[in-house]
Amino acid sequence: MAESYMHKLCRALLDAITDKDPAVQEQVCSALCALGEARPGQLLRACEEHLRRHDKLAPPYRAMVLRAMEKVLSNHASELDKDTASSVILLASSEMTRTKDLACDWQQAASGVLVAVGTRFINRVMEELLGKLQPGVLPHCSVVRTFASLAADNAFGMVPFLPSILSTLLPVLPQVKHDAVRAVYCYAFQRFSESALEYLANLDQAPDPTVRKDTFASDIFCAYDLLFPSWLQSREAKLRLAVVEALGPMSHLLPSERLEEQLPRLLPGVLALYRKHAEASHVSKSLGQILEAAVSVGSRTLEVQLDTLLAALHAQMCMPVESSSPLVLSNQKEVLRCFTVLAGCSPDRLLAFLLPKLDIGSERLRVGTLLTLRHIINSAAPQMEVKKPFILSAMRLPLLDSSSQVKRAVVQVISAMAHHGYLEQPGGEVMVEYIVQQCALPPAQEPEKPGLDGDDPAADSVRAISVRTLYLVSTTVDRMGDVLWPYLLTLLIPVRFTGALTPLCRSLLHLALKRQEAGADASLIQQDAKVNLPSPYAVTTRLLVVSSSPCLADGRAAAALRLLNVLHRDIHPLLGPRWGRTIPLLLEYLDEHTEDSLSQKDWEERLLTFLRDTLATVSDNTWIRQLSLEMCKQLPCYNGMPQEKNFLYQCIGTALGASREGVREHLRELLATARYQEEAEHEGLACCFGICAVSHLEDTLAQLEDFVRSDVFRKSVGILSIFKDRGEHEAAKVKSTLLLCYGHVAARAPRELLLAKVESDILRNMSQHYSTKVLGVKVETKDPALKLCLVQSLCMVCQAVCASTQPRSFPLPSKAELVAQMMEFIRSEPPDALQTPIRKKAMLTCTYLVPLEPALGEQARADMVQTCLHSVLALPPEPEGEGCSCQESLYLDTVRALEDLLTSLLQRSMTPQGLQVMVEHLSPWIKSPRGHERARALGLSACLLRYFLEYLHVSALVPFHNLGLLVGLFSPRCADLCPATRRDAVGCVHSLLYLQLGYEGFARDHQDDVVEQLLALKGSLEHPDPAALFHICHSVAQVITRRLPSDQLISLLLTLFEGLGDPDKNCSRAATVIINCLLKERGGLLLEKVPEIVSVLRSKLQEAHEECVLPAARHSAYLLASHHCAAVVSSLLGSPLPFDRYPVPQACGKTGPWATALHTCTLWQALAVEPGLTAQVLELLLEKMNRDVPFKESRSFLLGSTPDRVATLLPLAATCALFEVVSTPASAPAVRELYPRLFVVLLLRVGCTMGVQLPRNLQAKERRAAGAAAATRTLEPCSSAVDTLQAMLLRGGSEDVVQCMEAEGGWGLLRTSTGHEDGVARLASAMAKHAGPRLPLVVKALVSTQSSVYEAQRVTATAFLGELVRSNVVNDLMLLEPLLDSLAARQKDSCSSVRRLALRGLANLAFGSPDKVRAHGTQLLSAMISGLDDGDDPHSLVALEAMVGLAGLLDLVAPCDLRLVVLHVAIRTRPFFDSEKAEFRTASIRLFGHLNQACLGDCEEVFLEQVAGGLVPLLLHLQDPQAPVASACRFALRMCAHNLECEELEAAFEKHLQEGRGLHFGEFLNITCKHLMQHFPDLLSRLLSTSLFYFKSSWEGVRAAAPMFTGFLVLHAEPEPRPQVDVEPLLTALQLLLKDPAPLVRAKAAETLGRLVKLA
Repeated sequence: MAESYMHKLCRALLDAITDKDPAVQEQVCSALCALGEARPGQLLRACEEHLRRHDKLAPPYRAMVLRAMEKVLSNHASELDKDTASSVILLASSEMTRTKDLACDWQQAASGVLVAVGTRFINRVMEELLGKLQPGVLPHCSVVRTFASLAADNAFGMVPFLPSILSTLLPVLPQVKHDAVRAVYCYAFQRFSESALEYLANLDQAPDPTVRKDTFASDIFCAYDLLFPSWLQSREAKLRLAVVEALGPMSHLLPSERLEEQLPRLLPGVLALYRKHAEASHVSKSLGQILEAAVSVGSRTLEVQLDTLLAALHAQMCMPVESSSPLVLSNQKEVLRCFTVLAGCSPDRLLAFLLPKLDIGSERLRVGTLLTLRHIINSAAPQMEVKKPFILSAMRLPLLDSSSQVKRAVVQVISAMAHHGYLEQPGGEVMVEYIVQQCALPPAQEPEKPGLDGDDPAADSVRAISVRTLYLVSTTVDRMGDVLWPYLLTLLIPVRFTGALTPLCRSLLHLALKRQEAGADASLIQQDAKVNLPSPYAVTTRLLVVSSSPCLADGRAAAALRLLNVLHRDIHPLLGPRWGRTIPLLLEYLDEHTEDSLSQKDWEERLLTFLRDTLATVSDNTWIRQLSLEMCKQLPCYNGMPQEKNFLYQCIGTALGASREGVREHLRELLATARYQEEAEHEGLACCFGICAVSHLEDTLAQLEDFVRSDVFRKSVGILSIFKDRGEHEAAKVKSTLLLCYGHVAARAPRELLLAKVESDILRNMSQHYSTKVLGVKVETKDPALKLCLVQSLCMVCQAVCASTQPRSFPLPSKAELVAQMMEFIRSEPPDALQTPIRKKAMLTCTYLVPLEPALGEQARADMVQTCLHSVLALPPEPEGEGCSCQESLYLDTVRALEDLLTSLLQRSMTPQGLQVMVEHLSPWIKSPRGHERARALGLSACLLRYFLEYLHVSALVPFHNLGLLVGLFSPRCADLCPATRRDAVGCVHSLLYLQLGYEGFARDHQDDVVEQLLALKGSLEHPDPAALFHICHSVAQVITRRLPSDQLISLLLTLFEGLGDPDKNCSRAATVIINCLLKERGGLLLEKVPEIVSVLRSKLQEAHEECVLPAARHSAYLLASHHCAAVVSSLLGSPLPFDRYPVPQACGKTGPWATALHTCTLWQALAVEPGLTAQVLELLLEKMNRDVPFKESRSFLLGSTPDRVATLLPLAATCALFEVVSTPASAPAVRELYPRLFVVLLLRVGCTMGVQLPRNLQAKERRAAGAAAATRTLEPCSSAVDTLQAMLLRGGSEDVVQCMEAEGGWGLLRTSTGHEDGVARLASAMAKHAGPRLPLVVKALVSTQSSVYEAQRVTATAFLGELVRSNVVNDLMLLEPLLDSLAARQKDSCSSVRRLALRGLANLAFGSPDKVRAHGTQLLSAMISGLDDGDDPHSLVALEAMVGLAGLLDLVAPCDLRLVVLHVAIRTRPFFDSEKAEFRTASIRLFGHLNQACLGDCEEVFLEQVAGGLVPLLLHLQDPQAPVASACRFALRMCAHNLECEELEAAFEKHLQEGRGLHFGEFLNITCKHLMQHFPDLLSRLLSTSLFYFKSSWEGVRAAAPMFTGFLVLHAEPEPRPQVDVEPLLTALQLLLKDPAPLVRAKAAETLGRLVKLA
């Protein structure tokens, strides 16, 4: 029986092997292998039988069966009996030779079976195969291939058979005609030769140690004699490759004399294949083996073929490489291996061939030759020892090649040379210099092409490889120390090696330290005739200058300073101790800063300080003069490097400042040799003169004047007569430099000497350089660079003058002319762009000129202010984003310059009138419609007011007469759109109020608590929320109200009224806030001004179109009326109907009654100000809403169509009017009084207007209003009711209810038919949470409406009341019993929705008052059971609600009540597990889990049966396509585990089935089945039969999980005693699943079939 069952399993799987899906095929094969692991013999026999029975099975499927057999055999060959082995061998042999066609997969699979069997039964396999090897008959090619595979797999077993195999094969070789078959024979001879060589190499382990090479020599030569002369000439590329692969190992077995004889033909024949095959790795490998064999026998023929060999191999190394594929890299390695063999036997001829190739200009040839040369240097070092000079000499030309590929190869060759002593030879320095030269290449190079060798990453640039090579050679190759030192020092100074200074300094540092440790001479730099070493001055200058760029070249500054420190003895004997302290500090500073945090200016100043300290330490004028000369000498070296050259100029100035003689000669030389056409050099030269002027002011100024009279200057200017444009440009550059020189000289000159030189020697000469006289007329240049230099220099001069003395004590006669010149420069700048710092420099110059005498006239000051304001404030907004930092910095500097200028002007008139003048200049910009202009103007205003307050000095009590005007100008800006403007506006008001206190006599340090509140508001100004901003404006207004003098009140109000028309809406609204605050607090003082105020207010309302102005005006009128009622309130007693809210406002361009829309809304709200009147209006509106029906039904002309519901006008109008009334804050008392009635009526109004349409006449109005975008509310009946209910709750003190609904989206749900019930439930929850005291009267009113004739109202009321039960507050309010009675009464309602909602409400008791559930348990369970059995609901929604409710109640009811119904509930719930609707599956499964949870430890046996019966569906529905169903299954399974009383199963469920944790279903199912079978083995039959039901599930995931579950159950079933399972239905069902349309299902079925072997 077991044998029969095993055959059925095998047959089922073997029949499924023809599945079209590859994954299923793979799983079937795995299942077959699983059967074979358990019963290898039976599986092999079944496979054999299947193949023999299905004689016409397609080859691909036969191959799959054979591969399964091969896998089983590979693991269980040792368990195979002889009979089975014999049958398998016969089958495989038959399958392998069944067809003469080369069906590769099929025949190879059969061959693999034979090879697997051959690991144990080699003799039987060989007996079968040799039987197919008949003398004189060409054997099947698969037999030959199998021989080859056996030889490769089992050399010791196969080699003894080789003589007989070869003797039989060789005679029939000429009969092989097909190229594919010939390739198989070549493969066989290759494997035969390799196995023979392996056998001979391991004779000590071989079974027959007497075997010798001669045993195979003659046979191999016979094969060779056919393969090489004949088959190698084939046109088939695959055959040629097979032949050449075989020739390599065969050559080692050929007789020596035969090999020597064949080499003249063999080598050319193999080399010829290079021309026929693109991928030549196999050819190269075989060639290397042949060469090794030839060398091993001492062949002399090889010398004759050497030139041809070298040419062919060299050509392979020089082949263009477009990819780095393994075959390409393999070919290169094999070719280099050939070169190694040849280098060992013929080094002279090899070099004679290679070295001339280096002179050829082709990139490919040079790169290939260099790579070969590097390999030979490394691999054949003994043979190359005497050839070093020749190799070095041959490298000359490659050093000149510009190709990056060649450069990389050269560097690699030099690296190899360094390790083998080549660079110690004469000419080695050239190689070192070449490495350094490559280190100097720019870091950024174009992408490199893939290299010709695989040793180095192709992405490495030439520079990176060179830097790495130089450092490694310097630090790791000891013999290179004497080569590199001191030669590398000579490479420090040349400019072409600048880019290599970082690695060069590091290498020199390492070498110097190494020499110091070795006890070398005290002086590291020994001048000798061999090497022309740089002087100490040159080294010092070079290293100091390159240190000025700390962020360049990967730490060049640090490397240079470290090297300089090591060389201190060679620089000057006195510098050691001093540099030992200062240089580490510089290095520490570099380590502490990053590129972003390090200041270039600060670093240069530190280096200059270091230089001054060095010069002071040396204190030798000769040494300093030599250093200065060297610095000047190196100046041309830094052309094109402006930063380094400018720093060198500063170093020269520092050195000249320390020098005591020859200063003027040096300065003259600098002026004569300067490159004036390079603008970047102007600043450096000027800095040099400025630094020098610190010690030599007279000489510096004199040299500048002498230069103007010199021939050099005249030649530069004289070109004007020949090339006018070019001459002007060149002359302007010279003059620009001179102007900058005067500026820096003035800035750095000693203060006690400067004033005497300003007018006569500095300003006069600067004026002459900027303008020239033509025919006696002064003509100014238009060159922008010259203009900028003049402005910059004048700024420096004026700043120096101001810093030298008290400004008003030094008269400057040319002040007015200079100011006019600066204004002209500013006006000439483009108004729409900030491109140059001319504005900034010009304004700074004026700032320093203003304090000087004589004082400017009033008109001149006004022109200056207006010009400067327009030049800065009118600029476009600063661009944002990356790349704008420089522009932003220039703008900020310009603004700061403008601030300094304005404060300088204000300083000369520190009076209220002077302040008013400055603010008047700023006022147009403060009111600008452009936000960026307002922000800039407010920033300037705040700066001026802070300055005025800081320097305020009041000698007598005088009134601040313009306070109201200024506060009215700034205070509305507290709500500006720009946060910076808001902050500055508050700051301005703060400063103004303190100024008022100052003028009232308070001390300057007095702090007023009220005014200080403004500073506390600044932090809140960052938030853009308008409501928050207006609240802050109100706070600002309160501060103003408390500190503003009464005489300033009317001026402030009038200024604020002007602000109502501000282009910024926020500011106009802020003005209304401040106005209202002033009227509320100080309105009693304005009796005489009421007519004027009202008149202004009316005029502003006519002009303003913003919606905010009208309600603000209404409130303003109300506030004014609260003080003076008679003249203000009378006109507000009448109002139009509420429909007038919705038409288009005047802002949209309409006229007539439509233009009063917003005014009408305001009047409606004004009527509700008085509480008594409001109560009467609300009572009347409620009566109107209840008087008429809420809608009428109108049927369409189409028969059978659903009637449309159209809203009736009266309730709709009353609803809209009610909204306007309750929207007014003053109506709150009346709303609270009528709260219950209002709430119930509006809630039912919402319910009965769901889906109700507007009357047609109102629909047209609604569309027009929506098209004009004017309506803030819609007339749609349900939405208007929701809006009114929301407004009523807000006004009735239930703001928390409204906010809670908004947060949960409840208001939107109330408006939709699908979400109405949920919206009502959320409203009830919010009411219970935030409006509990209101509920008794609300519930009382709502219960009375449950018998309404309108079904929609009953649904709404039941939903609301049912949700209230969910809250505990109804228990506290003693409302629970009435609510339960009311809901229970609704169970018989004709509407299924009402019945469903009643059940939901009853179930909510578990959440609201769980302690009351037990008292009402019988009533609740009865209601739920009734819901489960509800037969009037066709969609079973009532039953669904009952299941959901029961899930919440079960844990709370009394056990005695639960025991009566638990079985009934379980039975009624079970059918829903497999419902087509996901919500039913979810609810039923979750209820089942709660049943288990409630019955924990108290389960009756009959309920345990239900638990066991539910396990299978719960486990399988874990793969349900709906996530909620799977989640419910997780919960239910965790609960079931407790009742099964199995700790292991419970722990597994708790570990894997936690919510939110990913589930590996296969692993979990495996563990579950394991525990089930360990603890409940008797359930196996029942579980298997239940899982069979789900084999036909409509869900693919469940259908796939069912056989997986079955398979795991069988896998873990105890083998003894044998489980009593009816396997026939199971096997039949699995066979059907193998034909399932889903590949996943078929794969799982196949996997399970593989496990059913356990039941056999």
